[in-house]
Amino acid sequence: MTKIEFILYVADQQKSRNFYKQALQSDPVLDVPGMTEFQLSGDCKLGLMPEKSIAKILQDKTPHPSAGNGIPRCELYLYVDAVESCFTRAIDAGAKAVSEPLPRDWGDCVAYVSDPDGHIVAFAKKNYKFFDYEVKNPPS
Repeated sequence: MTKIEFILYVADQQKSRNFYKQALQSDPVLDVPGMTEFQLSGDCKLGLMPEKSIAKILQDKTPHPSAGNGIPRCELYLYVDAVESCFTRAIDAGAKAVSEPLPRDWGDCVAYVSDPDGHIVAFAKKNYKFFDYEVKNPPS
């Protein structure tokens, strides 16, 4: 592999573009009818393709992507420097909060949101020391 691109099928390309532009604090590197791309890191991009566009390619070989809209179908796990601010920014951009930033038993501090199409976006910090994190609203 030389490059990686993850493509999410979205109901409304413009709405999803605006969400990810605000949540990622990044402008798309490509924004044309049928595809929006964000550079996530050196050789990794996030693509947003309208469900109706991919449905033309898939024809009748699979269920129409819109049949799963709103149902979590994937998780985009992003390592960031500031988990809490990314979580807040995503909520401000229209995401649904799934889980506030919490230390996880695999060593990361992770916050989860659901984007406008129901895809799960995780904001994580690597090698997080459990004892250095103050839990604001611990689970009951």
